Amino acid sequence: MDGLKRQSFSRTNGSWLMAQTWSSLLFAHYKVPKSLLRPLIPRCFEVDTFENEAWISVVPFIMSGIRARGLAELPFTPSFAELNVRTYVTFDGRPGVYFFSLDANSKLAVVLANVTYNLPYRHANMKCCIQGNTIDFYSERTDSRVNKGIFSAHYQPVGDIYYSSPGTLEEWLTERYALFVTRNKGIYQGKIHHDPWPLQSANADIYVNTVSESVGIPIKDPPNLLQYAKKLEVAVWPPKKVGLLG
Repeated sequence: MDGLKRQSFSRTNGSWLMAQTWSSLLFAHYKVPKSLLRPLIPRCFEVDTFENEAWISVVPFIMSGIRARGLAELPFTPSFAELNVRTYVTFDGRPGVYFFSLDANSKLAVVLANVTYNLPYRHANMKCCIQGNTIDFYSERTDSRVNKGIFSAHYQPVGDIYYSSPGTLEEWLTERYALFVTRNKGIYQGKIHHDPWPLQSANADIYVNTVSESVGIPIKDPPNLLQYAKKLEVAVWPPKKVGLLG
């Protein structure tokens, strides 16, 4: 909790609801045509671009330390593996993340996230083997509601920790403090807050990646950028309605 205690959270209104720890995380970033993303994202959101290029990211990591504000770690929420496919959008000029899929091997996490945030969390069989700074990550989506998707990779950090500089692609991709979802006729924003990402360059052997294809984004080339983060403490706010669908 030390990272959370140091932060004032002055840029958000109200009290944060939940804290989490993300660890052994890989960002596998891919350039994709904006025209490919546009039909897959609700029209209320603008596809965000960096120097006129759109991006998606495939993000495997370990979720742990889930705790409600003012309480110790919740005993019924052990650590679990998660895998996200996300892109970058704006709503009313505000930058954020839009998730195409969030696979997890925690039944409770899937149910709670579907109900509270309307996030596309899906059931998956996952294995994550961590030996020092080397991670072997495997995920196979098993949720009958959506297409199957598999991700298998071996990755590790290389080099020293650094923090992204203002105005760079790396800052644009990672330093985002909101997610956007739609639910019924509403548009919702979920805010998060954390210290700046402690990034490292990464090497990765990605053996199988059909999770992006399963949501309509086929990828054949290797990632354009790889980043690793060993650990990050995150505070999460409840979703807030910020607009209505037309």
